[in-house]
Amino acid sequence: MARIAIYQARSGIDPAANAAGLVKAVEHAASEGAEMLFTPEMSGLLDSDRGRAKQSVRPEAEDPVLAAVSRAAMDNRIWVQLGSLALQGSADRFVNRAFVIDSAGEIRGRYDKIHLFDVDLPTGESWRESAVYEGGQQAVIVPGTPVGRMGLTVCYDVRFPALFERLSEAGAEVICVPAAFTVPTGKAHWEILLRARAIEAGLFIIAAAQGGAHEDGRQTYGHSLVVDPWGDVLLDAGSENGVHFAEIDLARIAEVRARVPALNHRKPIAPVD
Repeated sequence: MARIAIYQARSGIDPAANAAGLVKAVEHAASEGAEMLFTPEMSGLLDSDRGRAKQSVRPEAEDPVLAAVSRAAMDNRIWVQLGSLALQGSADRFVNRAFVIDSAGEIRGRYDKIHLFDVDLPTGESWRESAVYEGGQQAVIVPGTPVGRMGLTVCYDVRFPALFERLSEAGAEVICVPAAFTVPTGKAHWEILLRARAIEAGLFIIAAAQGGAHEDGRQTYGHSLVVDPWGDVLLDAGSENGVHFAEIDLARIAEVRARVPALNHRKPIAPVD
């Protein structure tokens, strides 16, 4: 049994303020006995103004938020899944990069978000992530975490079950889904998608989310979730930002997969003519 912590945040346009909140969350999680803390997508900077954001986005080696969280993880002897950060990629593009940091402050894994969110919503909201970010190409699993073999995804990836299938086939026991879901899509699909992915893959889903009204004008849905392999919701943070706690029992995976051995019954399917 592993005790984990989820940080539901309302990140803004000031990386220093966001870093301070993250460090406090690390300290709080460790003081309450958590072995690992999970944070949302865009934990270090949430800013839809590309010109303004560009003033704060740095290469990975120079990012102050990553450095602050790594130090806090080491100082407090706790692992951190740093949901994701906006970092400088190639040319004029950013990357949306997730990290796993161990209790010595070392990076154990990194993943660039593969599926980019380009959508026009009935509310009038329009998002073109691909205009600013370059997508990743590689699925990633990080072994040896306090909650076993961890698959990494970010937000919009949750709508693509093939990625979760690949991660489960590669031995993932937990998949994290840090997110900044919009309110309309969150109300309609957030819980349904996360529970479906947990059931299909027969594993735990840990989804730390952004929640509330942000400085750049957007509204995010919140409702950070922890879902077990049966699809039961172990934690729903609702609209309450801050640090929340849950227990992960990896023995539950074998129990559920024995009851419904769907993973053993997967078959290759030929292309449609």
